Amino acid sequence: PQLTATKPGRRVVRAKGTYVVLRELHRWERDPEVLSTCHKLIQVLIGDEPEPGMENLLEVTVPEEVEQQLQRLDREEEEEWRRSREEGQGQGAQERPQELSR
Repeated sequence: PQLTATKPGRRVVRAKGTYVVLRELHRWERDPEVLSTCHKLIQVLIGDEPEPGMENLLEVTVPEEVEQQLQRLDREEEEEWRRSREEGQGQGAQERPQELSR
């Protein structure tokens, strides 16, 4: 994630074909945390570049209410995975998250 925080870093990561590798990883990976990180990185790579002045994502000021909402969503996602894992252990198989469309 640090490398993709800046425009030059995102350019390098895209140029190396990282998206294709991540797409394949997403197809077979089972760990929910790895899948989540993979999905977020893919979104950065395929998304539009930030507007001028916001190219370095580490320097962007996020409003506190948005930060709180993102943290809440992350906690909910973690709790959902935890429940899914616990249910999957009892059934012997874990449900596969939805595949990326690209």
